[in-house]
Amino acid sequence: MIQPVDLRSDTLTRPTPTMRRAMANAEVGDDVYGEDPTVKRLEATVAERLGKEAALFVPSGTMSNQLALNVHTRPGDEAIVERGAHVVNYESGAGAVLSGVQFQMLDGERGHLRADQIAGAVRAGYYWEPASRVVWCENTANRAGGTIQLPREAEAVAREARRFGLALHLDGARLWNAAVALGVAEADLAAPFDTVSVCLSKGLGAPVGSVLAGPKDLVAEAFRWRKRWGGGMRQVGILAAAGLYALEHHRDRLADDHARARRLAETLNGLPGVTVDLATVETNIVMVDVPGPAVDAAARLADAGVRVSPFGPQRLRLTTHLDVTDDDLDRALAAMTRVLAA
Repeated sequence: MIQPVDLRSDTLTRPTPTMRRAMANAEVGDDVYGEDPTVKRLEATVAERLGKEAALFVPSGTMSNQLALNVHTRPGDEAIVERGAHVVNYESGAGAVLSGVQFQMLDGERGHLRADQIAGAVRAGYYWEPASRVVWCENTANRAGGTIQLPREAEAVAREARRFGLALHLDGARLWNAAVALGVAEADLAAPFDTVSVCLSKGLGAPVGSVLAGPKDLVAEAFRWRKRWGGGMRQVGILAAAGLYALEHHRDRLADDHARARRLAETLNGLPGVTVDLATVETNIVMVDVPGPAVDAAARLADAGVRVSPFGPQRLRLTTHLDVTDDDLDRALAAMTRVLAA
């Protein structure tokens, strides 16, 4: 039976046989005691790649973001974010539940805050207001179609935030994609931020895990909160080994995903009634606007052997990843052309 081509998300990747061998052979210890050598090596590797003092391996990107939010704020504080941010839309209201933090949401540009928005968003400091504490950025911006925050844009936002004494966090779940697309080191993109979260389980293809990096004192505080929130793990070097393998073997191939996303976008944009903003297709995500309800289009595509994500009333999200080959793309495009054109 021919397997469907699954373009719903880059979280759907499965460990390769060689990654599984690396996991099986991993040296392990008790990470709650800080004694898992493979975890320690992963944390040191990610901290170095991001140009930060320390790092902490956690089960998920949501936990990594929530830990960052917690160590930068106190209950009743406010984070300044772009309206489409993952921390606002896809983390089950955890900022309010776990840290008592509210969000001031701004309409940015292509999913990113602009430097000229910061001054007007910072609270004046009256006792009846929430206190502005942290400016929150995301690179790449998922809801905007995987768009990249350029280094000069991040630096400009950071300069404004620093003027008001605010901390800066970067949700870099797909920072690897941005770095590969720009041909720069991840540290260049992470430099303006105090803390950075990166995912291993999206385009890099590891089965689970994210890493929070930043100053030693904040990472130590996050370590304590990770335990409080049930994220302390034991012989987790088995999972850390997958992350190390992914960093070594799967980072550079992200360019293949970007090329396939571009091909998807250009082909679909030519179909009657179908629109893709090609200017937003910078990495591995393609937003496709269709004439009718997105849920109906997704159902018809599923019947034709292509799985996609409804992402709005008339919008579909397509995401290329490690498990989508050129042959898969050929099949997907043939089916999508037939279904969407009809």
